[in-house]
Amino acid sequence: MATKTAVPGRARARRPETRLGLVRRARRMNRILTETYPDAHCELDFADSFQLLVATVLSAQTTDVRVNRTTPALFARFPTPEEMAAADPEELEALIRPTGFFRAKARSLLGLSAAIRDRFGGEVPRTLDELVTLPGVGRKTANVVLGNAFGVPGLTVDTHFGRLVRRFGWTEETDPVRVEQRIADLFPPKEWTMLSHRLIWHGRRICHSRRPACGVCGLAALCPSFGTGPVEEAAARKLVRTGPFS
Repeated sequence: MATKTAVPGRARARRPETRLGLVRRARRMNRILTETYPDAHCELDFADSFQLLVATVLSAQTTDVRVNRTTPALFARFPTPEEMAAADPEELEALIRPTGFFRAKARSLLGLSAAIRDRFGGEVPRTLDELVTLPGVGRKTANVVLGNAFGVPGLTVDTHFGRLVRRFGWTEETDPVRVEQRIADLFPPKEWTMLSHRLIWHGRRICHSRRPACGVCGLAALCPSFGTGPVEEAAARKLVRTGPFS
């Protein structure tokens, strides 16, 4: 019997999949990602929960590389919530200007620092419900802090995460909260934080938005979107990125 070959630029036709089949396929893909990215981790530099919170707020609409170049001077000048809350807005704006949207981000940093000082005794809160009450902090930022500073499982639904889970056929949802709920239901909580890192790493390195490197992707046999990008190994390998992601 002749075997069918993938057509470049065309995703595979999706077959009906049972709930159990989806869970098994998703978990198998996660195991492959675990083997592919054994060193996956948060690529923001931080020394404590406050630094991670600030860096994550600054990472909106920019790259981790740019944030990491900006935060050393910022934290040297304002190392604690108390000191950042008392910062001169113009000085703070100047320090974070390279990350873009610096006026709005400065307002968020001043607001969250004051809230941590006044409502949480100078300590970054350790629950999602409390974190999202801070100015400029949504569920994505809260889950980054919970998972990477406090070891509390959380899914970081950023652009890469959302794109990949839809491309993998794990969910069709586009709302970040609903995406988080659907994916959380596929995996045990102990996997959530590292799954987030693995998907983000894969999205940055291989499964790009416009031209994914399908021909060198370890998930090819399990991905319903195989063929969205080049399937020939030589062409696909040219698309692989290794960082830094500036």
